[in-house]
Amino acid sequence: MTDTRLPTLFIPHGGGPCFFMDWPGDPHMWDRMAAFLRRTGEALRPRAILIISGHWEEEAFTVNAQPQPSLLYDYYGFPPETYTLTYPAPGAPALAARVQQLLTDVGLPTAADTQRGWDHGVFIPLKVMYPDADIPIVQLSMLRGLDPQMHLRAGQALQALRDEGVLIVGSGMSFHNMRGFTPAFREPSARFDDWLADVADAGAIERNALLQNWQQAPHARDVQPHPDHLLPLMVAAGAAGADPGRRIYRDTVMNVVVSALAFGDFPSAQSQQVSP
Repeated sequence: MTDTRLPTLFIPHGGGPCFFMDWPGDPHMWDRMAAFLRRTGEALRPRAILIISGHWEEEAFTVNAQPQPSLLYDYYGFPPETYTLTYPAPGAPALAARVQQLLTDVGLPTAADTQRGWDHGVFIPLKVMYPDADIPIVQLSMLRGLDPQMHLRAGQALQALRDEGVLIVGSGMSFHNMRGFTPAFREPSARFDDWLADVADAGAIERNALLQNWQQAPHARDVQPHPDHLLPLMVAAGAAGADPGRRIYRDTVMNVVVSALAFGDFPSAQSQQVSP
């Protein structure tokens, strides 16, 4: 699909290294999410990937500019084998420089990093989507303060990459309250998730206005008390331009509803709607 405009995605990256271990109590908890990620990778074959994870914030929009980044095992209390996972995909310094230039051109603060490895919001979902680790990757940080408007602006500045074979991926979770993975949060998570689906389907001007004021959504602060896992969506939505969005995956994991969104031309056959 590198000869056409690629969609932008907001995907769930699960809980820690969940796809590569036996999950306590329910070894199949994450199977459907893994299947969705796998099918998405099979459907989209970009020249390179620009990914924004919910696990990296900096004072400027910072690109990982290394030719071969290491991995950050930034999860805790998981089985020993999850700390030996590998993902030897190449970095893309030239793409990192292109990203910086696009952001600088619209007056956004940028920086480059040549030390930090990819966090698990990057290598865990991409290891499922692209197990051959043969697609170059650049990680882009979020901007400290997590201002929705700034992240929408960043996405808007990066739209051109979609015509250059670059898949823009926001990696987070539509529900991220570490104290809220209980049955009491199922209905609040479902209502917020339905709001997200409606917003994705709205016209670009309305969509961006609603996302800037996401705190007014039903149960917003119950679902996202600290929105680090929601802000990657803002970049993906900004990069969508006028392209419509839709929910392409919905499921219940750990008692709550989670989903994925796509903006632009996403293969319909790859969508997986699961009734929570």
